[in-house]
Amino acid sequence: MKRTSTAELLTAVNGTLHCGDPATPIDGVSTDTRSIDANAAFFALAGENFDAHNFLDKAVDGGAAVLVVSSIPEGVDFKNAAVVLVNDTLTALQQLAAWYRQQLDISVVGITGSNGKTSTKDFTKAVLGQKFSVTATLGNLNNHIGLPLSVLAADESHQVCIWEMGMNHAGEIAPLCQIAKPDIGIITNVGTAHIEHLGTCEAIAEEKGELARCLTDEGTLIVSAACDYVEYFSARTKARTLVAGNGRGKVRAENLVMTATGSEFDLIIDGQRSERVSLPVVGRHMVANALLAAGAGFTLGMTTKEISAGLNGAELTSGRLRCFESNGVTVFDDTYNANPESMAAAIETLVELKQEGSRYVVLGQMAELGDHAEEAHFSIGALAAERGVITVSVGEEAKGIHEGALSKDGKAIHFSDLTESSEWLKQECKAGDMVLFKGSRAAGMERVMNKSFPTN
Repeated sequence: MKRTSTAELLTAVNGTLHCGDPATPIDGVSTDTRSIDANAAFFALAGENFDAHNFLDKAVDGGAAVLVVSSIPEGVDFKNAAVVLVNDTLTALQQLAAWYRQQLDISVVGITGSNGKTSTKDFTKAVLGQKFSVTATLGNLNNHIGLPLSVLAADESHQVCIWEMGMNHAGEIAPLCQIAKPDIGIITNVGTAHIEHLGTCEAIAEEKGELARCLTDEGTLIVSAACDYVEYFSARTKARTLVAGNGRGKVRAENLVMTATGSEFDLIIDGQRSERVSLPVVGRHMVANALLAAGAGFTLGMTTKEISAGLNGAELTSGRLRCFESNGVTVFDDTYNANPESMAAAIETLVELKQEGSRYVVLGQMAELGDHAEEAHFSIGALAAERGVITVSVGEEAKGIHEGALSKDGKAIHFSDLTESSEWLKQECKAGDMVLFKGSRAAGMERVMNKSFPTN
């Protein structure tokens, strides 16, 4: 964050100075007393199970120069910290981020979609970093709290900011767009993630479409050719639409070859010279995400040579189809999250790879599917069996995967206990085999993977 005064913060959040000096400088923002830097503004957020107003003394001791609060607790020694009183601290955080965004001379790439947001962000950062000073969403800071923090982490040294926009419920994307004011919008796809809360894929598309609607006529909307809602989004934006995809679109991949450690393809952008890309991650869906990033690079004036160099050196956030070897077994770590579309894509990726040994998919539950959960888990198990992989389901919520695999006479085993599943895998898997781990965060599949195939 570039240096901002408490006086500017007061104006941005419509706050009142309870005590302290309005000239107090602010060099950063925090919502966690465990990670406060000197000269930070601490926003005391309150939720159902916590209230940071109870820890203001720790914020002061940690170096907070400014405290943004919605009430003044008794008995707190504010020392030299300025205290700003607001009606709601979360709203104030969002207001500050929206104001701060307008102070920066930057281009913003906003990314949303049911699957692949973080991978697309990682690819986009790698591509744009070849030409620009870039900052991007850290980890999964992409919601109503995380996005403002990501915005406020930018400074005047950055030329391009890449921010994810996540959601669980209707009405959550539009406020994020108002804060970020993206110049380029990327919609990765529309799937059944969060369908428990939105009900239908059409409703999910409507919510994701807020990113398309917020773009101006000078902006660019980038959509995957594989998305069923390309025309839907294109009709709902003032911006030009750029389609990217495997074998089709203005930005596309041709002559795709898959290996156990990555993908190779010719990057084609109409009107430019083609370049061969060696993507260090497996999966056709990952190629699709990389092409969206290529579209962002093209939009910002980069050549195919610059774009391909970025894709060749891309590093993905942990848990996104990371590949490693353990005692001769090839392990794919796709444990970060899961929904039916990403689960199916991961299975298809494993099947497509050439290897002598057996193929195992170790699958946990897919969360936030509501009434669709039973059918979705059953279908994934059936798909795995049809593709000839050995299915290992873990956890009671994933038992439907086992039942689906058995319905197609597939090789399948189910474990309720994570430790039992890891012990079985250690005994069963041999050198030359391939094992894919995937599940929603709640499934804890990374724990099964780490117990089965420790890397240190």
